[in-house]
Amino acid sequence: MGGISIWQLLIIAVIVVLLFGTKKLRGIGGDLGGAVKGFKKAMSEDEKSEKKEQDADFDPKSLEQKKTDASVETDTKKDKEQV
Repeated sequence: MGGISIWQLLIIAVIVVLLFGTKKLRGIGGDLGGAVKGFKKAMSEDEKSEKKEQDADFDPKSLEQKKTDASVETDTKKDKEQV
């Protein structure tokens, strides 16, 4: 009752083809497809860059390793000051 039947859609499609022509509609469809393809590509590249930003280029150190590194640095500074 409230929906569009297949016949009404067919009549609308025929009117659109008569108004714009098949070449123009083919061009619009190609442009629309290219835009969707470009959007999907941009979205996948964005997701890849987010994953790369989360990964560190170095190995994260534990607190024990940081303390050991800090004590080594202070020892070398003391040695340099004594010389």
